[in-house]
Amino acid sequence: MAVDRESAERLLKDKGLKVTRQRMAVLEAIAACPKEHLTAEEIFELVKVDCPDIGLATVYRTIQLLGSLHLIDRINFDDGFVRYEMGSALEGTGRHRHHHLICIKCGRVLSFQDDLLEELEEKITGATGFRVVNHEVKLYGYCVECGGDLIEEKRE
Repeated sequence: MAVDRESAERLLKDKGLKVTRQRMAVLEAIAACPKEHLTAEEIFELVKVDCPDIGLATVYRTIQLLGSLHLIDRINFDDGFVRYEMGSALEGTGRHRHHHLICIKCGRVLSFQDDLLEELEEKITGATGFRVVNHEVKLYGYCVECGGDLIEEKRE
């Protein structure tokens, strides 16, 4: 997946920020791995191929900035690492439209492309006046390679 450079550059400029080679390289590295959820260190390794002078601290600062602009999203899969993926700012939706399926045996993470909670969000708004603008869903279970529904956990 390629990043829409023109839209990203416009967003940065509209916020009064400079469009730097490092910022674009970080964004492009994340966009180039759409099915992966990269750590800052993995992003650093990808970016330094084309920007050998970039430092890990610059990658961390850039990730924080891009996250504040919703160009990328921060994700925690409870594995001790913070991971990143493309955000919704360039899609124009402003909403996260996929969920994560996490295998509790091998740790594999799959993205599930559907938003099944729209009706619930509408009911919440109608009942309470609270307007949901985003949500995060992580479902834990077993991937196909680890037995899927063939594994039955012992219940105590």
